[in-house]
Amino acid sequence: MSAPIAKPGILDISPYVGGESDIPGVTRVIKLASNEGALGPSPKAMQAYTSQAETLHRYPDGSALQLRQALAAAYGLDAERIVCGAGSDELLDMLARAYAGPGDEIMFSEHGFLMYPIAANGVGATPVAVAEKNLTADVDALLERACEKTKILYLANPNNPTGTYLPDSEIKRLRAGLPDHVLLVIDAAYAEYVNRNDYSPGSQMVDACDNVVMTRTFSKIHALGGLRLGWAYCPASVADVLNRLRGPFNVASPALAAGLAALGDVAFTDAVRAHTATWLDWTRTQLIDLGIEVPSQVGNFVLARFPLDENRSAGAASDFLKSRGIIVRAMAGYGLPDCLRITIGREDEMRPLMQALTEFMGQ
Repeated sequence: MSAPIAKPGILDISPYVGGESDIPGVTRVIKLASNEGALGPSPKAMQAYTSQAETLHRYPDGSALQLRQALAAAYGLDAERIVCGAGSDELLDMLARAYAGPGDEIMFSEHGFLMYPIAANGVGATPVAVAEKNLTADVDALLERACEKTKILYLANPNNPTGTYLPDSEIKRLRAGLPDHVLLVIDAAYAEYVNRNDYSPGSQMVDACDNVVMTRTFSKIHALGGLRLGWAYCPASVADVLNRLRGPFNVASPALAAGLAALGDVAFTDAVRAHTATWLDWTRTQLIDLGIEVPSQVGNFVLARFPLDENRSAGAASDFLKSRGIIVRAMAGYGLPDCLRITIGREDEMRPLMQALTEFMGQ
């Protein structure tokens, strides 16, 4: 008997591998590999989560109405055009399922999020990585590569893992130059960490266009990665398509409750933002003083580029840090073998990190 055959593209997927969490033989691990919120979830979000225990036999609100209304109020959006998902990953995947397939192309920048080619291959479309300039998405290169086959452009802004971003003026130039049939998906997972006058997460462009979607997540600044909660702001026609495609109860009740509480705890979110900004600047300065290049500008992480010297390489640094109980993220899978991505954590995590790297670079 012959086994079932997967659809074209499925076997071309390199499964996503998350950041490591454990080091054999090490009791206390400092994990700085997955861009998780430095201070953990809001206490109010944790309380809201546990309050759901006695009603777990009930199905969740499939429309996520309360959360959508709260998001709309917080960001000045139209609640009817917000779609919630099990992480923004689910929404990115649904957009590929809805708008691309065999014979189509899905574009993204060279060092973009690894879920973009996975989403493309999953629907039989061709993933197209477009070269960046100075580790930043290159608008001219993206416009030059777009063609009739291009159906979606996923653009992480800010970008993970580089920590760079495009200003609002460049995003507008990109949209104006793309063919109208291309859906521009702005993945703004790290938007809450950006405090730059020239940056916009993309919601205004969604309101102005019928071919732009903005996706966001509760996994980063709200530190709810374990609950898988994200959302998309869409033109009405795209929201309608996603609501037809998604599962009827795609977001669990505890996630909805915790997300609603986290969104309302503005003081805690502000504290996380301030902490992250302080320690990102500190970490960046410390790394540069050690002779390590740091191209990152924004986010809750830094990209650290190590020398080509075999004894001071990114791989050697990662191994040394593990010997000290510290996990960071290797970037070879993103085409950056000379780099490590380091999440901004608590003070009692960042100081041991820099002590270890100082020892490593001084060997």
